[in-house]
Amino acid sequence: MSNEQIDIAIVGGGVSGVYSAWKLQKEFPGQKIVVFEGSDHIGGRLLSVRPPNIPDMVAELGGMRILENTQHLVVKLIADLNVILKEAGKPTIDTYDFPVDKDQNIAFLRGIYLRLADFTKKPDEVPYNLSFLENGNGPGTIIVNAIEQIVPGITDPGHTEEERREMAKNAKFDDIPLNEWGFWNLLYRVISSEAYQFSMDAGGYDSTLVNWNAADAIPWYLSDFGINPKYKGFKNGFQQVPITLADLFKAGGGDIRLNRQLAKFKFEGGPFELTFSDGEVINAGKLILAMPRRALDLLMPESPRLEQIKSLISSVTPRPLFKLFTTYMSPWWRIAGYTNAEGKFVPLESGRSVTDLPLRQTYYWPKSDGTPATGGRSMLLASYDDGNNTGFWDGLRPRRSEAWSKGGGRPKLADPFIGEGEQGAKSGNGVKDGLNQTWDMYEAPRRMVEEVARQLQQMHNLDYCPAVKDAAFRDWGEDPYGGGWNSWNIGVKSAEVRDKIVHPMDDCLLYICGEAYSDAQGWVEGALQTAEIMLPHLLNKTEAKKQAKPAAAVAP
Repeated sequence: MSNEQIDIAIVGGGVSGVYSAWKLQKEFPGQKIVVFEGSDHIGGRLLSVRPPNIPDMVAELGGMRILENTQHLVVKLIADLNVILKEAGKPTIDTYDFPVDKDQNIAFLRGIYLRLADFTKKPDEVPYNLSFLENGNGPGTIIVNAIEQIVPGITDPGHTEEERREMAKNAKFDDIPLNEWGFWNLLYRVISSEAYQFSMDAGGYDSTLVNWNAADAIPWYLSDFGINPKYKGFKNGFQQVPITLADLFKAGGGDIRLNRQLAKFKFEGGPFELTFSDGEVINAGKLILAMPRRALDLLMPESPRLEQIKSLISSVTPRPLFKLFTTYMSPWWRIAGYTNAEGKFVPLESGRSVTDLPLRQTYYWPKSDGTPATGGRSMLLASYDDGNNTGFWDGLRPRRSEAWSKGGGRPKLADPFIGEGEQGAKSGNGVKDGLNQTWDMYEAPRRMVEEVARQLQQMHNLDYCPAVKDAAFRDWGEDPYGGGWNSWNIGVKSAEVRDKIVHPMDDCLLYICGEAYSDAQGWVEGALQTAEIMLPHLLNKTEAKKQAKPAAAVAP
C-alpha cells in the first residue's frame, strides 16, 4: 500500500503551526495541508481550563497574557479574528486588564513580611544589604537602572522595540559586544550581589536574570517588566486564539490530526518521508516544524537533516516552568491584607504576591471579566515557578521524559490529589466554550499540593488556611516542550539565527518556526513573528521578505 501524499505537512499544533496553516490555506486553496499535533489538544503552551464548580473563572495552565502596548502582531491577529467571529455570529476573543503588582500584596523574603509598597516606602525594613543608590527601589527599578548604565539611553520610553534591539545589538561593555556577555555577568558589574539577589527573589522569576545572551535579555526585560508594560488577560482563556485559528483552517477544508507523534523524517531530494510513532509513513512536499527546541532535539537522532543544522537548533536553551492552580470555598487570602494609615482595611484581592520560598509567585486569580473574587468559590495560581527553583519540586512530581518516550500523553500519577469536583470536571466543563481540554486531565500530585498549601500559609502569615478543594498542574519542562520558554545563548547573533532557521537549507523544503527562535521568546508574539518571517520563504517571496522589517517591529 502506497504512503499517503500531502502537499504541506505542519508538525506542531501550537500558535505558530495553526497560524501558518491558516495563512497558507489562503495562498494554496487547492493543496492538501495537514497539521499533525503530538498531543491531544490544539494550542501548544496555551492551555485554558475551567475549574469545577467555578463557571466564571478560567485557569491558564500555559500562557496567560499579552503586552498590549508592544506586541502588535498578536493584537492585530485578535482584531482580525474578531471581525471574522462577529460576522459568523460567534463569541469574540475579549480581554481584560491583567493585574500584577499591587501595593498591598505580600513580599515574604528572608523570613520578613513586607508589602510590595514597602520596597519604596519602608526601605529600611527590606532585609537586603543594598547600597545607598539601590536602597528604596523595587526589583524592577534596580534592574532598569542597571540596564541604563550598561546601555545609556536605552530606557528612554520614546524608543520603539526595534530601536532598543538595535541599540543592544550594537552596544559594547568593556569593549566586548553585548551578545558575548551573559546577563547575570553584566548585572554583577553594575549592581551589588545583594541587589541582584533581591531582584531575583522579589521579582518572582529565576530564569529571566540568569546568564542568557545580554544583547537579547536587555530589550526583552525592558519590554516585559521595565517600560510601562500593559498586560491583558483573556475572558474566555488565551487558548481561544489558537482554537479559533484551527477552526477557521478546518472550515476551509484543512485537516488537523491530534495524537500524531512524529518519530523521524527523511529527505533525499524527493518528498519528505514522515514516520510517526505508530509506524505510519506519510509523504509530504514541504515540511514545517512548528516546534520548540526540545521537540527538535527529540527528532534529531533519527532525522539526519536536523543534524546538519544542529548549531542553529542549539542556539537557545529551554527554561523549565510549571503552574499549579488550587480552588477554595472562598477567597481566604483577602484577610491577609492590612490596615492603611487612614485606618481602612485593604484586602488582598488581585495581582500577585512573591516570596523566596520555593513557591515563588502566587496570583489571586480574577474572574473572567477581570474583577477580583470577593466571595464564594475562588481560585489561586498557587505556584508559578521557573528556573532553578523548580528543582525543589523534583521529588514531588512525575518524571519529565517518561510519558513522551512511551508514545505521548501526560504522566500518570500514582498518587494524585483527589478533589471534590472530579465528577463535575469530567462532565465536560470547558468544552462548551470551545476549549477542548478539561480540568481533570491535569491532575496535580497530592504531595505537591500539600506542600504548596503549607507554604501558602507561611507566606500569608496565617495560623490556618482552608482546605484545597481542587487542583490542576502543568509542568512545561516535560517532553516534548522541555521548558515554558526558550532563551538565546551567550555568543549567538540572534538576528542571524532567527532569519536563517526559518529555512535553514537551500536544497530542502524544510521550514522551522516557533517562539524559541524569536525576539519575543516566551510569548505568542514570538511564535507569530517567526511564522511571518518563514512564510515568504515558503511562498517564494524572498525578495519581499528582504524588504520587510522584522515582524515584531510593525508598530509605528
